[in-house]
Amino acid sequence: MKVGVKLLAVCLCVATVTVVMVQAEDPYFHHVWNVTYGSASPLGVPQQVILINGQFPGPNLNSTSNNNVIVNVFNNLDEPFLITWNGIQHRKNSWQDGTAGSMCPIPPGKNFTYHFQPKDQIGSYFYYPTTAMHRAAGAFGGLRVNSRLLIPVPYADPEDDYTVLINDWYTKSHTQLKKFLDSGRTIGRPDGILINGKAGKGDGSDQPLFTLKQGKTYRVRICNVGLKTSLNFRIQNHKMKLVEMEGSHVLQNDYDSLDVHVGQCFGVIVTANQEPKDYYMVASTRFLKKALATTGLLRYEGGKGLASPQLPAAPVGWAWSLNQFRSFRWNLTASAARPNPQGSYHYGKINITRTIKLVNTQGKIDGKLRYALSGVSHTDPETPLKLAEYFGVADKVFKYDIISDNPTSDQIKNIKIEPNVLNITHRTFIEVVFENHEKSVQSWHLDGYSFFAVAVEPGTWTPEKRKNYNLLDSVSRHTVQVYPKCWAAILLTFDNCGMWNIRSENSERRYLGQQLYASVLSPEKSLRDEYNMPESSLQCGLVKDKPKINPYAGA
Repeated sequence: MKVGVKLLAVCLCVATVTVVMVQAEDPYFHHVWNVTYGSASPLGVPQQVILINGQFPGPNLNSTSNNNVIVNVFNNLDEPFLITWNGIQHRKNSWQDGTAGSMCPIPPGKNFTYHFQPKDQIGSYFYYPTTAMHRAAGAFGGLRVNSRLLIPVPYADPEDDYTVLINDWYTKSHTQLKKFLDSGRTIGRPDGILINGKAGKGDGSDQPLFTLKQGKTYRVRICNVGLKTSLNFRIQNHKMKLVEMEGSHVLQNDYDSLDVHVGQCFGVIVTANQEPKDYYMVASTRFLKKALATTGLLRYEGGKGLASPQLPAAPVGWAWSLNQFRSFRWNLTASAARPNPQGSYHYGKINITRTIKLVNTQGKIDGKLRYALSGVSHTDPETPLKLAEYFGVADKVFKYDIISDNPTSDQIKNIKIEPNVLNITHRTFIEVVFENHEKSVQSWHLDGYSFFAVAVEPGTWTPEKRKNYNLLDSVSRHTVQVYPKCWAAILLTFDNCGMWNIRSENSERRYLGQQLYASVLSPEKSLRDEYNMPESSLQCGLVKDKPKINPYAGA
């Protein structure tokens, strides 16, 4: 009898232990960023820059899939300030996206704590400021999302992992560039090119940016964080094996050089298999009449000898760049966090429910230059679009779908200024066509998603052009370039609720209206689809003094 009681007690204890077991949260990583003005001389001329924790460029943000990233940003500037995390999808959480349509800017002397997860994401990204023309002064940096240790990557572990930020640069201040745009003129051509915030002298006196060990391989993440200029990147005497692009593993082809358009990131593997000495990395402009270039130094450990002054030549023309785009293919066999985890890998077999054609144009309103999409030049209202929706005052701030899905030539020519918001039905599969009638290369980005860039072709888009789409292994990414007199088509499932920015990555075009927002509402107002507004969120405009609400119920 006593034995039976003991056995019963043991069973009850085991049952109790089973009940109280819980699953641990994903790890938290906390960062405190102080944003200040400072002085630097990237092109040899002292000028005001924006520093993060005293650094220009800002610190590299290193993360792993699903980590909780906490960044407390203190704005010590004299203007409102916001940072966006370019390429991070913020699943169900546009509250952290850092654009004027999704959140209020951080006032001078105040702080805001971003909290986001790179949910089911890996890859190479960057962050930058979206307010005013602050991007022209700095406050940008690399953002790395590593694969979890248990998920293999399709290449051997590198000896080290380096971030290379390339960008055009102006010696005029961000306030002066903003004045140019506000007065109705462009910011003109850049004054120089930078690699990680520096312009190489190229005379043997430069300090190495990175040091390599003979025979070892290195992961190099290359991002164009500039304002408006497409750049070509190459490394003297070294091939680059492309392994990842904006969060997707790709088929591993070797390249002598890569065209990196504004807002884009590439992950390559470089093998230190040359004579141990110094070598130049080169970044140079594309599609400008007068080319600009700079260098950054790679040094082999223990090597002797200066880098050759004979730099590798840049490619010529945009047809070369288009052919390079066509060589990019998604690696369908790699084990990794997949972009658009709720979408289908067989995207080519999904029926398109809506086609939206966006045509970029420019014109003048009251004598001042404006840029537009399908005839509308976007302006940010005082009340962020997302907050207006959330608090039920959207009708006082903006109207949905003021542009046509297939605009006429008259609609495109007659530019008007107002908030531009598309109403997108949740979980619909949509085709977006970017049509570029202009003579310059465009670069487009979509927040909150990755999409399948299925085609970039010369001419004007028609439904018959779908026969040219790659419906098998287009790279899932978040930017696409459109060459002069060309179009680009992307496909995606809008399964991430929120208010998401579709913008030109050309900063002057974005500032002067070449952007819009896609509103994807939860049909059932459920936490299954979207998070409630965080308690810490800032409020401004019409909702400044409204009490916070929680309209979304549990799943």
